[in-house]
Amino acid sequence: MNFASDNTGPVHPQVMQALLRANEGHMPSYGADLIMEDLTARLRDTFEAPEAEVHLVATGTAANSLILATLCPPWGTAFCADIAHIQEDECNAPEFFTGGAKLSLIPSEAGKITPEALRARMAIEGDRGVHGPKPGPLSLTQVTERGTVYSVAELTALAQIAHDAGLPVHMDGARFANALVSLGCTPAEMTWRAGVDALTLGGTKNGLMGVEAVIFFDPAQADGFEFRRKRGAQLFSKHRFLAAQMLAAFTDDLWLDMAGAANAACARLAAGLTESGHATLLFEPDANMIFAEMDAAAHARLQAAGAQYHDWQDNLTGARQTRPAARLVCNWSTSEAEVDQFLAALAG
Repeated sequence: MNFASDNTGPVHPQVMQALLRANEGHMPSYGADLIMEDLTARLRDTFEAPEAEVHLVATGTAANSLILATLCPPWGTAFCADIAHIQEDECNAPEFFTGGAKLSLIPSEAGKITPEALRARMAIEGDRGVHGPKPGPLSLTQVTERGTVYSVAELTALAQIAHDAGLPVHMDGARFANALVSLGCTPAEMTWRAGVDALTLGGTKNGLMGVEAVIFFDPAQADGFEFRRKRGAQLFSKHRFLAAQMLAAFTDDLWLDMAGAANAACARLAAGLTESGHATLLFEPDANMIFAEMDAAAHARLQAAGAQYHDWQDNLTGARQTRPAARLVCNWSTSEAEVDQFLAALAG
């Protein structure tokens, strides 16, 4: 019963097989391999973006930070939710890779920022010339850090505000596939058609061993990224092993199948928690992540049964929290039996 994180789940067998195939013989290094060529074509086709520039790195922190460094000068500021991953979980990596740019935090509601809150924060920063930071990119997290999902309309409204101010838009899509399945839209509709200029396309949380794609929908905005990637120690010599993972995911829609399985397990878990009478959902779970309060006795039963999840006590900023709270995350391999075993332990 492991609901600690989708990072803790296994790599999909089809991905492991792709890695074994990539290990046969010799291939050019540093991304000049045919696997990367095929992947680039596949992603451009998937996103309906034939001119998109595609790069691979090993971690989400690297992808987010290097994109922001490309879009934001050292004297700039990036706008993001107050609980964004780039704010809470990346050890100041965005500030480091940008060379000192700051993050302007926007109060969020259930993980999302609103147009009103974005406008208010942009007005605070204003344009103070050399006395203040230069307004920079807007960074949106999809799925949010509270398990909610921005609708296409919400994304479009926020991106329009940024674009009206001449600012680019970045999407931290560590759980991009889960959000896409949740909304039932196309990748293009949730990105460049909504106004997203650069995307961190997550793979690690969706059944891959360790790879994230960076996609710039306008190649002109990618100027300097390759140099930043190399300087940031994220240009892999045996690059084919990154490309092989991602290509396997985008073969026969495996990436959507894995995200769909995780979302379905989460929905089953959320329904069971609600029906149990021992837990209360703190946010509406739109994808594969749940935050819930539970009875202290139920929490103790789960711990005794060996259930793995994050104790989220004192971490839910802005949420009403009176009982033990948990973050529960499902991954592609989470089974109905595992969910039911958890719910049975919860009930006692």
